[in-house]
Parts: sequence; structure tokens; C-alpha cells
Amino acid sequence: MQPTSLTVSVPCEPSAAPGPPVPFFSQAASFERIWPEVERHLVDVARSGKYSHGRKVAEFERALAGYTGARHAVAVNSGTDALVLLLRAAGLRPGDEVIVPAFSFVASATSVVLAGGRPVFADIDPVSYALAPESVAAVATPRTRFVMPVHLFCQMADMDALTAVAAERGLTVVEDSAEAIGMRWNGRHAGLLGAGGVLSFFPAKTLGALGDAGAVLTDDDGIAETVAALRHHGRFGPTLGDFRRISTETAVSGQNSKMDDVQAAVLLAKLAGLPAGVARRAELAAAYTERLTDVPGIRRLPTVVARDADTGPVYYVYVIEADHRDELARFLDLRGIGTETYYPVPLHRQPCFAGLGHADGSFPHAEAACRHTLALPLHPDLTLDQVETVCDAIRAFTREGTA
Repeated sequence: MQPTSLTVSVPCEPSAAPGPPVPFFSQAASFERIWPEVERHLVDVARSGKYSHGRKVAEFERALAGYTGARHAVAVNSGTDALVLLLRAAGLRPGDEVIVPAFSFVASATSVVLAGGRPVFADIDPVSYALAPESVAAVATPRTRFVMPVHLFCQMADMDALTAVAAERGLTVVEDSAEAIGMRWNGRHAGLLGAGGVLSFFPAKTLGALGDAGAVLTDDDGIAETVAALRHHGRFGPTLGDFRRISTETAVSGQNSKMDDVQAAVLLAKLAGLPAGVARRAELAAAYTERLTDVPGIRRLPTVVARDADTGPVYYVYVIEADHRDELARFLDLRGIGTETYYPVPLHRQPCFAGLGHADGSFPHAEAACRHTLALPLHPDLTLDQVETVCDAIRAFTREGTA
């Protein structure tokens, strides 16, 4: 979508219009519908006598592997820990460089540090917001051993081009596919095009738990075995649901990254409805696009980049770019409409990475995205009337702000 010109004088305190609120995220109605199935799984957990790293987690791992087609799905306590453990299991050594996009959630880069590596930032494609292959080639050094594509918002990174660059330079591909459940590249699920990938089940994700949870996906037996050990203090062997394994020898220095069975119970109940949820998200995204096309001041709507591969987009969030993003967000907030800024600060300008020495302008596409992107409400419980409310408010912002 081409940007449209708009001269704006934004009111300091726009008058709020009455109307029911539109939360950025809610799953209350969904939980009411699936509660009998959630309850069934929770009763199983209560009767099992083991509430963390138990049989329900093992059941969820099998179901998740079946859905994604992964040889192994290893459940852990968060998407962040999943990245840390995957990097360690894939052979990251202290000081190894990992190329990470400068536009992503901070955990993409902090996971590298926590695993003992050094993040090296690269720019993004301005349409897909994913790691740009040409930028990867430009920033790689002899110390670089990994490249981490991040699949953001509704589509995968250009995995054909990125895996080609990685192969040319001898780099291992690990995918931050935390947002990408359901996304596929020529039929292969996100996270399975390199050494492995991760999923996050943070409540607002396409498949969300009641709290934090995550998983590692891989087709590599050795990586799966090592991740499974690292999540449970470095203990190898079949520890799921086995109290006796708490006293076995520790082969490597691991951590406590186990998934709770309560989260596995909720995820199992929700997994069956995931295809319908994905379809509903696509319907809502299409409704937004229909109503917001050619609205002045909206620089870009979500655009699925044409690839040679069948890319299987899935709308986790609906992200627009706006000329006056912060003012628009404040305007919507006053009307009870929730939004989120993905992401306000590029990773190379985060204070925790100041020591890497990057200045403003280092990665222009990432920095531009941080100035303009805004996520609108998108979840299966959202109604088309609520989409209309959001779009009416955006159009009102352009009318009230036009000089």
C-alpha cells in the first residue's frame, strides 16, 4: 500500500466519544466456550499428584508435535527460555556471534546473551519486518556462527534466501518462531527449517496459556535430548512424570525451565480449536484491511510478501503504520480502544546493548518501523462491530486532526 499524504494538527486532548471499550486482547468468551474441556484436563492434573513436568505436559508435547509435524516438541516455561536452551543445545559457545534483526521483542537478543553469545544486529525488510538477507551478509564476521530469523506478526521471514546465506557462510539457523504457530513454508512448520525453533504460549499469542509457557521444536534428536535435559537442571533421561528422576546425576549445568501441567492442560484444550481461531483471525484482518485501505495518514497495512514458496500466513497481530502513531494511540486509548506498540525502541538502541556502540541510523528500516508501527485489537473473541468501532475511531482521528 502506498503512503497517502496528510497534514495533521493533532489536538492535545481529543474529546472522548462514548461507547463500549474494545480491549486489545480478551479470551473470556473463548474460555467460557471451552471450559468443559479445560476442566477435564485440570481434573486429570489434580488427580495425577504431579503438577509440574508431569504426564499432562507429555500429552501436550505429543499433541503439539502432531500439529506442527515436528519430530520433537519439548515443552518449557516460556518462549524466552526456549530460545536460550535451543541456542545452548545447538552448540553456541561463549562469545559466538548470533545475527538478530534490530526490530523484534528484546528477548530475541537477550536470549543470545543469556546463552553466552553476542548479538549482532542486522536490518529488516520494511514490508515483512523480518530479517533482510542482504543485511545478514553485510554484518557477518568470522566470529559469526548463528543467524536467528524472527517471524513477526503474520508471516515468516524469507527462509529460502536466509538459509542460502547461512549455508554459504557456514551458519546455523535457529528460528525465533515464538509468534508463528500455524505458519508454514511449503508445508513445513515455522521452526523446522533450521536446527530448530521456538514457540511462545504467552496468553495473548495465537495459542496462549493462562500464564507463561513455551516450547522448542526440532527434528534433531540430539538437540531435543539436550533441551529436555537443560530444562530440568541438566538431567538426561525420561524425567517427565517421574519423581525418581529428581535424584539422578546432573550431566550438564541446566536450569529450572519446566512447564507446569496446569498450562499444558489449558493448551491441550485450546489446541483443538486452533485452526478455527486462525481462520477467525484471518477474517478479522480482512475486515480491517477493507475498512482502512486509503485512510489518510495510514502509511501501511499488513502486506503478505509474495514468495516462491507457499508461506501459510497467520495473523497473530494486525499491525499498521501511521504517520502520527503515538498521537493515534492516545486518541484511541481515550475512547477505550486498546493498542500496543510493536516495538517502540529498536534493539540496537536498547540501553542493555549500548556497549555495542550502534548509533541512530545504523539500521534505518528497523528504526522507521519503531516510529510508525501500531497493533490494533485482534483476537478470536473480537466482533466485526468492534472492528468497525476501531476503524471509525481511526477515521475520526484523521478528521479531527486535519488542518
